[in-house]
Amino acid sequence: MTKAEAAKALERFADGYNTAYRESDPAALAGVETGPLQAMNQPGVRAQRVNRPDGFPGYPDLKLTDAAYTIPKQAGWPKFFLADADSNRDENRWLLLFTRGGADEPWKAAYLSILSEDEVPEFKTDKDGWAEPVAPGAGPDLAVKPGELSTAYTDYLRTGEGETFAEGQATSGQREIRKKLQRTPQFWTEYVDQPAKPPQYAPVALRTADGGALAFFAAHHAEKRTMAEGFRVGEIKDGTAKALVTGKPQTWLSLSRISESAVRIPAQGPVEFLNRLEGVTSAKGG
Repeated sequence: MTKAEAAKALERFADGYNTAYRESDPAALAGVETGPLQAMNQPGVRAQRVNRPDGFPGYPDLKLTDAAYTIPKQAGWPKFFLADADSNRDENRWLLLFTRGGADEPWKAAYLSILSEDEVPEFKTDKDGWAEPVAPGAGPDLAVKPGELSTAYTDYLRTGEGETFAEGQATSGQREIRKKLQRTPQFWTEYVDQPAKPPQYAPVALRTADGGALAFFAAHHAEKRTMAEGFRVGEIKDGTAKALVTGKPQTWLSLSRISESAVRIPAQGPVEFLNRLEGVTSAKGG
């Protein structure tokens, strides 16, 4: 794997991404995305196909420039590398984690995290410039093994217990929001969180220069909102859910989501969320 090959993979991703949204074409997106990122974005393109069956000719193309590539030294398959690029969407950096299952398969983006330039960590590299991967079950010198993140996170959302994660929008903030919506005069909400499991949702991690690791992982989330007597489900504000909902939401609405996150795992202490993205994957009502 060379940086020239990585650059071609990034260019191919941008082309497929733009085609998918310009032409409302889920197949184009499936050609350049996989795993959690595809699971999060695919429903949105399907929803766009419902709302814009003729496509979106005026879609503003995504442009990724000034890219840096972190390529770990790996034997066998699957392999991965990280692209860190400037996006024309905002002033942040787009970190795209690409994976490939075999020599006859294309590179596809499995994770996306959007970070400020200051949040992008420095990675550990050897004298030849190769980065160091951290296997899901490895990392005895880390506060948490990468392969344990999804289960630990969903357990925390369910119970609020433990000191694995630092407080923040993705952790204590999520629980605060849920507490406010759990029971109101108009409705009550039930939440179910489940870890996302390999091979489709395999976590990926790279050793950082400070001895910790940057890890990417996914999780599944579901919520069911049931209306109190005398109330009905109102307009569905999420565009993807509104386009894809099945049934007739009157007294209840159920949403399934997937989240994908980038976290900093220290040698000791709580895991810090750097970015968390979430998308609706299905919706049903009755």
